[in-house]
Amino acid sequence: MKIGNVDVKVSIVSIAVFVFFTLILIIASLFSPEVRSNLIWMIPCLFLLLVIPVALNYMSRSEYADLTPQYEVEAKTVRVRLINESMVGKPVRIEGVVERVHFQFLNRPQFMVADRSGAISVKMFTSPDEDIKVNDIVEVLGQVIRRYIVTGDPVINCVSIRKIRKN
Repeated sequence: MKIGNVDVKVSIVSIAVFVFFTLILIIASLFSPEVRSNLIWMIPCLFLLLVIPVALNYMSRSEYADLTPQYEVEAKTVRVRLINESMVGKPVRIEGVVERVHFQFLNRPQFMVADRSGAISVKMFTSPDEDIKVNDIVEVLGQVIRRYIVTGDPVINCVSIRKIRKN
């Protein structure tokens, strides 16, 4: 679904929750007259189960789209091996091959991106513009953060990930 110039993606989990509660509501309203009298507020609640995830995805994707040009200017291209704790908070650009993809069904994907010097975890807190799969060659723009807020090894908080073609 497209809202303005932002391509909004609803997660499978959000759709499953909506379908589950819709089925519960239908079954309950068939067997209980009390439930039928409460449909006036239950149906808008069901509607909100879809609207809220769409709105949150729209806001995060539009914010990331606004940040991408800034990161393209400020980010320094680095090798994965050179990313360390002293770079926390700095914008970086890396190029590499996607080795693993996790949590795409939640619209919060996590990628393991590797170049010839090493591999690093790349976390994105919204769905990417493109469908990224294992073995894709990608360019990542993001900020170095710690894995667990105040502790942990450095990872990249991804603002933009896109496929690139290398010869």
